[in-house]
Amino acid sequence: MPLTRVIEQTVPVTFRYAVHFTHGLFAPHNPVFRDALAGTAGEPVKVLCVLDAGVLQAFPSLESQIGAYFARHAGALRLVAPPLVVPGGERVKQEGGHVQRVQDAIHAHGIDRHSYVVVVGGGAVIDMVGFAAGTAHRGVRLVRVPTTVLAQNDSGVGVKNSVNAYGKKNWLGTFAPPHAVLNDLDFLAALGDRDWRGGLAEAVKVALLKDAAFFAWLEEHAPALVARDLSAMEHAVYRCAELHLAHIAGSGDPFEMGSSRPLDFGHWAAHKLESLTNYALRHGEAVAVGLALDCTYAALKGMLSESDWRRVLDLLLGLRLPVYVPELGTSAQDPADPKSVLSGLNEFREHLGGRLTIPLLTAIGQATEVHEMDFGLLRRSVGILQNLHEKRGTPWLSIQAPAC
Repeated sequence: MPLTRVIEQTVPVTFRYAVHFTHGLFAPHNPVFRDALAGTAGEPVKVLCVLDAGVLQAFPSLESQIGAYFARHAGALRLVAPPLVVPGGERVKQEGGHVQRVQDAIHAHGIDRHSYVVVVGGGAVIDMVGFAAGTAHRGVRLVRVPTTVLAQNDSGVGVKNSVNAYGKKNWLGTFAPPHAVLNDLDFLAALGDRDWRGGLAEAVKVALLKDAAFFAWLEEHAPALVARDLSAMEHAVYRCAELHLAHIAGSGDPFEMGSSRPLDFGHWAAHKLESLTNYALRHGEAVAVGLALDCTYAALKGMLSESDWRRVLDLLLGLRLPVYVPELGTSAQDPADPKSVLSGLNEFREHLGGRLTIPLLTAIGQATEVHEMDFGLLRRSVGILQNLHEKRGTPWLSIQAPAC
């Protein structure tokens, strides 16, 4: 007998899920929710519903609407208990106990792998409930009902679920594709201006990476988007979600087994800034600052033209998104200091699994990847953004690539 024997196996797995765009999801006559969950065995499927408290505050009748919807479609759906309400915002990913509450409810109501957990809320609540569902019975069916721009166009349509730990964003998590995503665009009308605009940072991000024509559309429609034109926002959400889904399905690495994560453009600094501000800075706002930083760095490096750099900064500012926050300037000194934004590069490297890989623009709609960044140029980039922030409304500062 040989000293070593090996059996190798390849297990192909295909995931398929739909992202629906609708209005009035829980209106009794709307079949989208029922059809996305209804089984074929003739018995109503069991459903546990988790609600974001912030959404419930904005839509006080939502619980009764959900109850009425299930009553109308009792032959297909069974709500096992009144909706479980959890806090909204990043605190739900920070505070202990919320994952356990959801898992306790899954256990108490016998939610198995042929039942559903439905989560209605913003991206943080969807992340937390997705993590709870993804770790119960090794994964129960999750249906996401995102209620913010950022969740509908980005975080809610992907395959990741997570909570924060050890002072780091998304340190605990799973890759677990949802059973379905149901985007009710009516929820967006209740958003405050910060959340309405903040989610557009992800649209800018994916346009910069994937679609120059979409970037130009965002430039043209920035005034309408800021003025809360719902039809313009609906297009922005749809196209952004479409581009994210195309990348997830077609990149060859949907579960991030490698170290390349193009859709995390601008996120190494964004995640660190969120932590440094104790999450007072919303994710979309942090991404906007991260995009401004990385694009300024690429311009200083000579990778991105000054004209394209100006277009990026003009669009971010035109959408009323931040390009600088004090934590960026006051902490951009020692990369070994955990209170420095530059330490986010090492944390991002760990998050990737070893090798640092940062997407940088070479033109609008085109990007490349680098595996190291010059701290001196990063500090210069911070200085340019700080100067722009302090002198906003004055003529543009000239940006020059360093001499070779």
